Amino acid sequence: MLALKKTDAAFGLHLQDVPPPAEPGPGEVIVEVAAVGVCGSDIHAYEWTAGYEFMVPHLPLTLGHEFAGRIARLGPGVTGLAEGDPITVWPTVGCGACRACRSGRRQDCQERRIIGLHRDGGYAREVTVPADSCIRLPDGLDLRLAALAEPLCVGQNAVDVAVIEPGDAVLVLGPGPIGLGIAWLAQQQGADPVILAGYDDTLRLDCGRRMGLQHLVDLKEEKLGDAVMRIAGRPVDRVIEATGAIRSIHDGLSVLRSSGVLVVAGIHSEPLQIDLTRLVRDKKQLRTAHDSHAAAWPRVLDHLARHGDQLGQMISHHLPLSAALEGFELARRKRAIKVMLEP
Repeated sequence: MLALKKTDAAFGLHLQDVPPPAEPGPGEVIVEVAAVGVCGSDIHAYEWTAGYEFMVPHLPLTLGHEFAGRIARLGPGVTGLAEGDPITVWPTVGCGACRACRSGRRQDCQERRIIGLHRDGGYAREVTVPADSCIRLPDGLDLRLAALAEPLCVGQNAVDVAVIEPGDAVLVLGPGPIGLGIAWLAQQQGADPVILAGYDDTLRLDCGRRMGLQHLVDLKEEKLGDAVMRIAGRPVDRVIEATGAIRSIHDGLSVLRSSGVLVVAGIHSEPLQIDLTRLVRDKKQLRTAHDSHAAAWPRVLDHLARHGDQLGQMISHHLPLSAALEGFELARRKRAIKVMLEP
C-alpha cells in the first residue's frame, strides 16, 4: 500500500510502497482510512523546523493524525466496536498507568505518544491504532467531514481554556484552519463580537465569511487596535492566538482588557520576551492550549453533524494520497485552507 513517510531528519517527505499492517494485537484495531487532513504540525515536520527533533528516534514514520475511516479488523479483547464502524481517532495515546491517564486526561500524560508523530499515522490506506483512541461517528456523518474533528477539537480546547462566556468580545489571531475553527466555536458559544484577524490572507478570511463569521480583519489594511475599537468599541475580553508568530502575542495583549485572558494556541519556534511587571499590574492572564480533551469530541462531532455545510468550507482541496506532496506545497505556500487526502 502507498504511505507518506518521514524518513530523514531533514526537509522532505517520501511516498513509499509499504506492506499493509500486521494483524492487530490485543486492544488494537486496524482502520481503513477514508480521509486525512494536512495539519500545520505535518508541515513543520515536512520542513523540519525547530521543535520536531523528538521525532528522530521514531523515523522512518508514516505521518497523519487528522483522520477518519472505518474499522477494518479487530484485535483480541476489543469490545464496543465492530468491523465497518465509522470512526475518527483521538491521536493522543497515553501510558494508561499515570494519574493523568487514570483520571481520563491522557492529554496530560508525560509519556504520551501521538499517532502520526511518534508512531505510524493515517497517511496510508490502513493504520493500526489503540481501540480506545477510536470515537464512533454520528450516523450519516460524511467521513471527509469527520476528518475535521481533530483540528476542531484542538480549537474547542482553546475556547474552553479561555473560559468564554456569552457576550464576551473575543479576538482570534490567525485565520488558518485552527483559527477559523476557534472563531466559529467561540461564536457558537455566545461570544459577541468575535473578531478574526489575519495579515494579507484573503483566501482564508473569505473562508471565514462563508462559514458565517461576521467580523474579519486584514491587518495589512487596518491596524489591530483601530479594528478592535471599530468593531467592539472597547478592549476585548479574550484573545486566542493561532499564528505561531511571537509578535501576535504582544499585539493581542495590547488590545486585551484588564483581567482579560490571552490563550496561546500556536506553536512557536522562538522564545517570548515579555514585560512581566506590566502583565501583573494589568492583571492580564497568559494561558496555553495544546491538544484536546475527552469532552471536546462529542461536542465537535455534534457540530459537524449539524453544521457540516459551514465547517466543510474549510476543506479547500480533496486529493488522492498519490498527490500528497502537491497538497503539502499548496498548504505550505498558503494556497489552500485545509487539504484533505484520500488514501
